[in-house]
Amino acid sequence: MGALGVVFGDIGTSPLYALRTILDEGGSLDRATVYGLTSTVIWSLLVVVTMLYVGVLLGTDNDGEGGLLALLGLLRRTGAPARVVAVATMVAMVGAGLFLGDSVITPAISVLSAAEGLDVASSSMKVVVVPIALVILSGVFVLQRVGSGRIGALYGPVMVLWFATLAAGGVASLAREPDALRALSPLWAVRFFLDEPLTAFLSLGAVILAITGAEALYADLGHFGRRAIARAWLLVVLPALVLAYLGEAAAVVRDPGAAADPFYAVVPGWATVPVLVLATLATIIASEAVIAGAFTVLHQAGGLGIFPHLLTRHTSEEEGGRIYLPAVNWALAAAVLLVVVLFRSSDRLASAYGVAVAGTILTTVTIFLLLDRSRAGRPTLRQGVAGLGLLAMLAFFVATLPKVVSGGWAPVGIGLTAFVVMWTWRDGQRRLAAARARAEGTPRELLEGLDARLHRTPGTSVFLTDDREVAPFALRTVVERARVLPERVVLLSWDVRDTPSARAHGAVVDVDDFDGRCRGVFGVSVTLGYRERLSVQRVLAAARERDRERLDIDPDEATYLLSDSIPRLSRSGAMAAWRQRVFLLLHRLATDRAEHLDLPRERTIVIGREFDL
Repeated sequence: MGALGVVFGDIGTSPLYALRTILDEGGSLDRATVYGLTSTVIWSLLVVVTMLYVGVLLGTDNDGEGGLLALLGLLRRTGAPARVVAVATMVAMVGAGLFLGDSVITPAISVLSAAEGLDVASSSMKVVVVPIALVILSGVFVLQRVGSGRIGALYGPVMVLWFATLAAGGVASLAREPDALRALSPLWAVRFFLDEPLTAFLSLGAVILAITGAEALYADLGHFGRRAIARAWLLVVLPALVLAYLGEAAAVVRDPGAAADPFYAVVPGWATVPVLVLATLATIIASEAVIAGAFTVLHQAGGLGIFPHLLTRHTSEEEGGRIYLPAVNWALAAAVLLVVVLFRSSDRLASAYGVAVAGTILTTVTIFLLLDRSRAGRPTLRQGVAGLGLLAMLAFFVATLPKVVSGGWAPVGIGLTAFVVMWTWRDGQRRLAAARARAEGTPRELLEGLDARLHRTPGTSVFLTDDREVAPFALRTVVERARVLPERVVLLSWDVRDTPSARAHGAVVDVDDFDGRCRGVFGVSVTLGYRERLSVQRVLAAARERDRERLDIDPDEATYLLSDSIPRLSRSGAMAAWRQRVFLLLHRLATDRAEHLDLPRERTIVIGREFDL
């Protein structure tokens, strides 16, 4: 039930608009063309979603987590050559960018397509479709701050009712035109491609709409597990979608005029309003899932070091995965509402949709192939299936390229912008880290013979650094300028691994006395997964339990000193000037580090130092 409510909202609402757009691309509405296009849709679901995602990708997890960035983290852990990892990282950034483009288009096209049912109920309602869509979407984004936990329990029953409605409508339509069942045969798709090769190929740019949301099956692996997702797809979602598309095809064969809106053509007149309400609820759920997915992707990207850490609020104490990123929420809201105003109909938005979907799936399959080849060292059956999926997605992607001019520029532009942001942030952070390492040296070098030259004062100070091999310049500043040092000093560092959680891989907290170089100075290092949140006071409490004799400190009484690396424009030419300016802007937009580390404001001192990029 949970998987039905969260995972399948996007792909489950595709019948609202997919076949209508596909038939527009197919040209003729004769029986052979309608059956050929419908067969292509059904077999795309079977090959891409069932064989590729359910059969192959769901079996590849990063400590239970799935998705594009989880694959990247898993590849980094395999010991793959640096060049392969570098290529995969660039591909993952492109895919994550396109996913964000998808996150803008999905809520817009889903809610618009549901609201367009008003035009079916009454032609006079057409003028209110866009305003109603804007109101619904605004409400969706406003409610993000409270989280979906309180209403999430309703998602499952609503989507079960939705899929039951799809199946029932399809069966009723097929009862009047049972000949449409012949579209189940792949021979209709093959015949269509042989008879009309160019038209058939270009129609793939619309057929891709039927498999939107496939990425959610893999991205939500960590929440529901492979078995629950696979069973929900095979037993409920796939049969309902197949029946829905066959029913729509039957309606069009009976009455070619139904091609204007085949979804509502299978709905009896008395059921139009109830189905419209149910469709609106289903599209809201689909939008909610995609928005939450965008939060998760950018949160994971921050943990992997390819995106700035943004202010993150956890909306559920029980489920750590439920998060809210205010900056991302309002940026998405502005983009989605603007897209609705610009495009004004789901038909026009359909041109923009396929590019992002095809690109996202293409990047995911590419990284999987790099990973599986690196781990297996030889060709495998899984690679063969994924290779076929890659060829299929290449065909889909090429078929969507002509749509860039007519609307595909929107998700492509969003994706490219996100890619530039990730690429610039990753490059800039590496340059800052290298500059710090050159300037500061190691903790052992700084502590050598230090005790005899300093005045020791009562109390405990905790110096924080994200690299255990680099001395925090806050410590160097205190030592060299003030010539004092507290009786107890902790150098707390953290290392983010390419796994969702570090707890599954043994001890996560280590204590080091730096070979006794300086009395009362200890290093505490913690290992984190890219989805885990660092709580400094919890780490100190864990370190005290681990070595109470040497670390008998009270985290609530300690003073925290944070080193802040401040980027500065450089004329060296190593990084383009415009990218340096982008990085400076991102650095200012990133969440305050003291807040990100959950440090007590009244006992935290931040010492900054400028470094050239």
